[in-house]
Amino acid sequence: MSIDVIDETDDDVDTLELLSCAQYVMAQMRVHPQADLCIKLVDEAVMEVLHVQWMDLPGPTDVMSFPMDELRPGKEGKEPEEGTLGDIVLCPSVATRQAAEAGHAPMEEMLLLTTHGILHLLGYDHAEADEEREMFELQRQLLLTFLAARNRPTA
Repeated sequence: MSIDVIDETDDDVDTLELLSCAQYVMAQMRVHPQADLCIKLVDEAVMEVLHVQWMDLPGPTDVMSFPMDELRPGKEGKEPEEGTLGDIVLCPSVATRQAAEAGHAPMEEMLLLTTHGILHLLGYDHAEADEEREMFELQRQLLLTFLAARNRPTA
């Protein structure tokens, strides 16, 4: 699995933790081990340009996903497709504000957004209520199991 994390911000972000989370989520979703992913951290000005350009919405947002080869989660007992998963663009300053509003740590918000972005790259969406339930439940399970595994003492 090739995952690049590019930090173009002055924010204090644990990029190794983002990398670990992305590796975990991709493995759990049975993404091909040779699939490529790029996670880019940008400031609000860059994110606003992308948000207007691609979504025609004003202001910066927290995360945007740009799928490449339209890979889907692997199926049990079937070899997953090779290819490029795509790019996730995160805005740490927006994530930090959202974390404060939600009452949790900024890094937890960044991990949530990384998971959310990967699920979008794998074809999940939340435009409809049933899609939202499915995606957000999967997102919650992935994030909780990642955090539990991360906090488990090693022997």
